[in-house]
Amino acid sequence: MKIHIMGASCAGSTTLGNALSARLKIPYFDTDDFFWERSAVPYTVRRDAPTRSRMLQEAISRNDSYIIGGSLISWGDEWLSMFDLVVFLYVPNEIRMRRLVDREIERYGDIIYTDPVRSRLFREFYDWASKYDDRDFTGRNVGVHEEWLRKVSCRVVEIHGDTTVAERIEKVVPATNESSVGE
Repeated sequence: MKIHIMGASCAGSTTLGNALSARLKIPYFDTDDFFWERSAVPYTVRRDAPTRSRMLQEAISRNDSYIIGGSLISWGDEWLSMFDLVVFLYVPNEIRMRRLVDREIERYGDIIYTDPVRSRLFREFYDWASKYDDRDFTGRNVGVHEEWLRKVSCRVVEIHGDTTVAERIEKVVPATNESSVGE
């Protein structure tokens, strides 16, 4: 089973991916681990598209089944046919943005407010993430995700709202059984 979980920042892709990984006993890979290089200030140095795509393909090639969480919309068309199931998470903006602030404080503490550089980076990230519902935004947005979902060659499960991890798992696990029929 090859699963992709996607949505806006703080929609819960990583949380669901890790929970499904434990439940289904298959490895989870987060696109952020391949998109971003390790750096003194995390999430500031991007890898080029061919390198990150190659690295992720190499990592998953050692597995018959896997879960990938995060957005692959700009990683190349080959990703459109790499999955048996795609899960799209949509959470209302105000909930996502509250989660984003909570997560950033948990990760980094008050430095996101007290250090001028880190504060600027936090504000830029917040501003970028807050525009997800704006279909005219030139960055990652819900419209771009919906367009990508129309192109994938597998079943898509959409989960809308602020649902619990358990509720999400109960929607996804049956779909993994249905998607594997005929393999």
